[in-house]
Amino acid sequence: MLPPLVLLHGFTQTRQSWRRTATQLTSRYRVLTPDLPGHGQAAHRTPSCDAVTAYLRALTPSTPFTLVGYSMGGRIALHAAFQLDLDRLVLIGASPGIADPAEHEQRRRADEALAAKIEEIGVEAFAREWGNLPLFAGQPERVRAAAYADRLRNTPHGLAQALRGLGTGTMEPLWDRLPQLQTPVTLITGERDEKFRALAEDMARRLPNAEHVTIPNTGHAPQLEDPAAVAHQLGSPSSSASA
Repeated sequence: MLPPLVLLHGFTQTRQSWRRTATQLTSRYRVLTPDLPGHGQAAHRTPSCDAVTAYLRALTPSTPFTLVGYSMGGRIALHAAFQLDLDRLVLIGASPGIADPAEHEQRRRADEALAAKIEEIGVEAFAREWGNLPLFAGQPERVRAAAYADRLRNTPHGLAQALRGLGTGTMEPLWDRLPQLQTPVTLITGERDEKFRALAEDMARRLPNAEHVTIPNTGHAPQLEDPAAVAHQLGSPSSSASA
């Protein structure tokens, strides 16, 4: 039986966002792409990190397995890594959260305000606004169109609840726990994603068994802009794992 590989999408996405990456990995892995709580077909599920961790444990009883998370999915994957038996953790454009208490509370309030706005204006209007964030600047038009179509698979209430239960302002920051994580970690960032490249470099210094890989000519969502390059990294043993 092929080893399991679980792919966790980001905020506003669904399992469909991994389609082009997953198809290139099916010969090596049993690829699992669940919808996270508040998203897609799991829009009705109550979002929490503990709930996702329990679901992952039930989804992959034949541990250890490889866990991959992008952005919000990366924060969730990092949280789960301290409780699950993993052979590898891959974080794409992700961070351990906000360490400063004042900034963390400010972000919590901002997430709550955004959640209320989503419920007020609906998914279509919000999807347009979200896709125009500077974070996604430089994406090819085909990627922008596909990302917009994927966001429309969500509901206003589901996305709002995801922010309230899984947003950066809600999740516990994990910076201080990074030195305790013995699982081999691969940190993937896009070349144009300066903010998360810097975060990945900081994380790599704190993690005991980590490598940082940059995908050329991509931004915050390299798995959408260059799925083949990301699939190559996921399908290759990390140097940290083999060291």
